[in-house]
Amino acid sequence: MRIALKLFASLTERLPPEARARHRVELEVEEGATVLDVIRREGIPEAQCFLVLVDGAWVAPQDRATRVLSEDQALAIWPPVAGG
Repeated sequence: MRIALKLFASLTERLPPEARARHRVELEVEEGATVLDVIRREGIPEAQCFLVLVDGAWVAPQDRATRVLSEDQALAIWPPVAGG
């Protein structure tokens, strides 16, 4: 099944170079794949997954292993960010 993976801030570097400007890449994942499955498959450090959304809805850290993704959903991830 196809999903969109959106990575922001320092995580953008984990996207293919041609996808970085859009912060988005389309992925083929297995039916039943969870948020955590995709994070691990793509090699994104779990400690860097501060804000995780599926179609704009927040996914708490304790729910990432059980939150199953569906066709055409968007998984967006932001790392912890500091600024001032």
